[in-house]
Amino acid sequence: MSAQWQETPQIRRMLPADLDAVVAVEREVFLFPWTRGNFSDSLDSDYHCRVLEQAGHIFGYGVMTIGADEAHLLTEKLLQQFIRIARERHAKTMFLDVRASNQAAARLYERIGFRHIARRKDYYPAMGGREDSLIMELTL
Repeated sequence: MSAQWQETPQIRRMLPADLDAVVAVEREVFLFPWTRGNFSDSLDSDYHCRVLEQAGHIFGYGVMTIGADEAHLLTEKLLQQFIRIARERHAKTMFLDVRASNQAAARLYERIGFRHIARRKDYYPAMGGREDSLIMELTL
């Protein structure tokens, strides 16, 4: 193992200088990725934006909004960190959307304590059209 990868991963605030790396990860992971503008707007809106970094390399990220005693997770990375932030900010519930076809992710969220509460029709872009999302809620 390389000495640089023995360093412990760190979670820190996302900075504008991180956007190229975040967008690169986003494009590798998602068929319909967020744009640089989506992430930039999230930073400008003072959303809770975090990156997971090790030895100067960003390999994870997350975006969350909090308002009216609710937290809404906009990306699914760093989930436990965002649950902690939401609790610290006194949010009472957290919501997230997951593709209806992504049953593995839905089961993961259920194991953490989220429950399926609704369905959003045609929420996600998909090959040949649109795909529904499952809205999931966690009581904090």
